[in-house]
Amino acid sequence: MAVFTEVSEAQAAELMHSLNLGTLTQLRGIQGGIENTNYFASTDQGEYVLTLFERLTAEQLPFYLHLMKHLAGRSIPVPDPAANADGDILHTVNGKPAAVVNKLTGQSQLAPQSAHCAAVGDMLARMHLAGVDYNRSQPNLRGLNWWTETVPVVLPYLTPEQDTLIRSELAFQQHIAACSAYAALPRGPVHADLFRDNVMFDGEQLTGFFDFYFAGVDTWLFDLAVCLNDWCIDLPTGQHDAQRAQAMLSAYQTVRPLHAAERSLLPAMLRAGALRFWISRLWDFHLPREASVLTPHDPAHFERVLQERLTHPWVLT
Repeated sequence: MAVFTEVSEAQAAELMHSLNLGTLTQLRGIQGGIENTNYFASTDQGEYVLTLFERLTAEQLPFYLHLMKHLAGRSIPVPDPAANADGDILHTVNGKPAAVVNKLTGQSQLAPQSAHCAAVGDMLARMHLAGVDYNRSQPNLRGLNWWTETVPVVLPYLTPEQDTLIRSELAFQQHIAACSAYAALPRGPVHADLFRDNVMFDGEQLTGFFDFYFAGVDTWLFDLAVCLNDWCIDLPTGQHDAQRAQAMLSAYQTVRPLHAAERSLLPAMLRAGALRFWISRLWDFHLPREASVLTPHDPAHFERVLQERLTHPWVLT
C-alpha cells in the first residue's frame, strides 16, 4: 500500500456519499506496500479503506472484489466492497479503478506465536473451502509465467552467485509444474500474499484477512506455503520455526487434511513461495515506481528464505 495517485478530500467525500457511507471526516494516506494507492477514509458512519488500483485493470478487478463479497457471505472475515445505488462495487477515481471496503478491527501481529499461527491455518483452510463454489476464474498473475518473464529483467542486478541460484530454482519450479503430482494438487481461489501484515488480530482472536489483490486460482498448497514462509520463520535469518509451523499445519489439517500429493510436494512449494517473493522484491527494489509514500522491501530476505528451504527442507512425516 502506498500513495501513487493523490486523492482530494472533496473527491473522497463525493465517493463516500455515492456509496451511502456517510459524511467524510478524515482522509489519510497509508504507508506500506507497493502495488496500489490506499487511504483510510473516516466518515460519521464508520471506518473504510479507499483503494485506487495502479496496475490491475478494470477487466481483472471483478475477480478480486467479487471474491471478497463471496467469502464475506460465507462468514470468512474479509473486507466487504461497498456498492453504489446501481449495485456496482468497482468505481473510478482520478481515472483509476477504485474500491471502498470496510476497515477491519484489530491490528497486525508482527511477532506471532503458535496460537496466532494456528488461527491463520484454521481460517486459511476455511477460506479455501469457502471458495470452492466461487464462479469466477483468474490465474495467479504472479505465478510461474510471471516468474519466467521477470527473472531475465532482474538478472542484470544480481551477483554471479545470485544469478546461478535464481536460474536453477526457476528451472526446478518449471520441472515441478510439469509433473503429474503437481497436476493432482487441489486448487481454487487463493490469497497468495497472506503475510503477517495482511491479517488482523484482537489478542489471539483472528479478526480478518485483507489485501486480496494478488489473489487468483492456484494450488491451495502454494497458498499454505506462502503463509509458512512468513508466519513460521525467524525473520532475521529466514530459518524454519518448527513449533509455529506445526501449529499452523495442524490447525489447517483439522479443517482440510492435506492430500498425499500435497504432503510430498510441500518442500517444493515452500521453495516456490520463497522464489516468487524474491523475484517480486528484486523487481520492485531495482525498478521502482514513483510514489509519495513508498518503502520497497529488502529482496535479500527471501533470498535467505530460499537458501534455508534448499539447505534445510521441511519434509512431512
